[in-house]
Amino acid sequence: MDTTQLMLYIMGGTVGLFAIIVVAYFILRKKMQGSDYKEIVQLQKGTKSNKYSSEVLFQKLYLTYTKIPVLKRYVLKLRRRLEIINVDDEYATRRDSAKILTKTLAVLIPLVLLTIILTHTNALVMSILLIFELFMIDTYIDGLVDKKDNNLLKQQIDFFSEIRHAYHEFNMVEEAIYQVSQDDEMDVSRQGEKIYEVLISNDPEGELEKYYDVAPNSFLKEFAGVSYLTKEFGDRKMDGASLYLKNVNNITQEMQLEILKRDKLDYVFQSLSIISIVPILLLEPLKNWAVSNFSFTQSFYYGKSGMIVQILILILTFVSYMLTRKLKDNGSTTIDTRPENPWQAKLYKKPIIKKIVDLFIPKKGTKDYRVVQKLLKDSASKLKMEWLYVNRITLAIVTCMVSVVLMAQLHKIAIDYVYEEPTTDYNVMGSLSAKDLKAANELTEQDNYFLDMFKGKLETTEQDISRAMQRSKYYTDASDKELETASARVFKKLKIVNSENMKWFELLLAFVFSIIAYMAPIWLLKFQMKMRQLEMEDEVMQFQTIILMLMRIERVNVEIILEWLERYSNIFREPISKCVNNYEAGAWEALEELKNDTTYQPFIRIIESLQAAVEKIPIQDAFDELDTERDYYQAKRKESNERLIKKKGMIGKVIGFAPMVCLFVGYLIIPLVFVGMTSMSGTFAALTAK
Repeated sequence: MDTTQLMLYIMGGTVGLFAIIVVAYFILRKKMQGSDYKEIVQLQKGTKSNKYSSEVLFQKLYLTYTKIPVLKRYVLKLRRRLEIINVDDEYATRRDSAKILTKTLAVLIPLVLLTIILTHTNALVMSILLIFELFMIDTYIDGLVDKKDNNLLKQQIDFFSEIRHAYHEFNMVEEAIYQVSQDDEMDVSRQGEKIYEVLISNDPEGELEKYYDVAPNSFLKEFAGVSYLTKEFGDRKMDGASLYLKNVNNITQEMQLEILKRDKLDYVFQSLSIISIVPILLLEPLKNWAVSNFSFTQSFYYGKSGMIVQILILILTFVSYMLTRKLKDNGSTTIDTRPENPWQAKLYKKPIIKKIVDLFIPKKGTKDYRVVQKLLKDSASKLKMEWLYVNRITLAIVTCMVSVVLMAQLHKIAIDYVYEEPTTDYNVMGSLSAKDLKAANELTEQDNYFLDMFKGKLETTEQDISRAMQRSKYYTDASDKELETASARVFKKLKIVNSENMKWFELLLAFVFSIIAYMAPIWLLKFQMKMRQLEMEDEVMQFQTIILMLMRIERVNVEIILEWLERYSNIFREPISKCVNNYEAGAWEALEELKNDTTYQPFIRIIESLQAAVEKIPIQDAFDELDTERDYYQAKRKESNERLIKKKGMIGKVIGFAPMVCLFVGYLIIPLVFVGMTSMSGTFAALTAK
């Protein structure tokens, strides 16, 4: 078959295939005209966008993220927090989840690449940093969600302002809320719609309790509660003004103080969070700079001592970062994003694990059990007792295993350095020239030959090495002096190589580290408790605002006030809950027990006023100073916030700058001075001997 015939066959086949496609097209078109296809196309026209839509992109990204095992965990965690803010809006929840996770990946991926580039020569440090960066994802995600929560709080200022105008127009609480909630562009509008649905429901009191459980912040709880009380009991005039609007104004003032407090805390801790992390990224650059300019520091930076300091700085950075996070807590609503069945619960359900963990948990009714239980409550921890001890035991075991592995790795580093260090007979202040470096590496190879020969032989003497050198090809023409110097050098290296193995006290040290790790969760809870105690004054002042709103509403009694205080309390929640439960058995006695359970004087004064309102005088008279001295309490609240921020800032600076100080002092200055002086002493001794 010639070329012409082949071309004809190809052309004929192409024409035939084209004809088949055309016939099939007309057949399909005819069938589509007779089906529902036209209707489907018409419906799709209204939903299609002619331009690029980021909304659609984030919806697709959400579906992609949920299919990736590692990212799925973070998507679900985000959902649990954003569902509260978005209130049953699945589209917005998916969009915001994908948007936040995309921003997180945009930060994380360059950071991971930078870490790999800077630490690719040190696999151990690189592994620790990468694990630490995975941990940082949680922090960054929390920060983005907190930012959204802060934006919601700022929107509430405008929302409540619009409520005032709408209430003047309609003079009905539910109608005012409905009208203002029609603005779909604001997240707070969804909350307004939810509150409106609560108020018009058949069981508003029950629906209100459900809303309290999911409200994003306490100010919306207060607004919903005051709106319900006003709708049920009616509004009244106080000094010619609406009591409901005065209460809304009180909530607005509280929000303004909270926004200022959060903004100042964010400003104070914005740089501290970065400063506490930076040292781990500077470890390798500092080491490379010191070694390139002062080669005598190689023994420190590439040896066991340098690695120990690196690990200590990494641990200190991790601890500082954790404490800075706890300290920065700006008071935004802490929503429990933990799944109902976390890994601790799954682990505890296994019979063998349960038996082991129960051996460590104090027996119920004992003093130790009550102490740990109180610590969990005082620190506002969401952990159960069993979960806490699963965490403690797991952390202790992991720490012990990691400590043993790190110690074995440190021995290996010390041995590798002996085998790889360029060998010279003098200490160099700068870097070696190419010629000197080549000679030093050749001398190292010669020494390694004898190290391999005697490695593991603990009875080896310097004379054994000298005799072996005489018989080798390297020292056939060497003088006695050269043999003595070389054998002494190799013998010194051999002692290091033979001594670098696991010792009993290192295993004991690993056990000590595991005990410290076992206690670490308890210490963290105590730190968290101390930080919460700093907020006592702020919470009591919030109680005063709540009482100020409730005391002039008709049919409000002491029990209702206590229920409201319990709902919005954080630090004093446990004693107030106990008082509410015991109230029906005896109001005065329950309040007296509440007074005995606390030592904070301003809160005790509130309790005494409540006791007076139970039997002697009306609630309005018991707390009349709250209204008459409102301006004073507002100024005191501002001054209290300033003190709180200042105190937190001082503690934060000490914690945040600790890793940076240790980096420059412990990893740069001390090695340069100490190793430099040691090297100079050795050099002078060698010159004197010559």
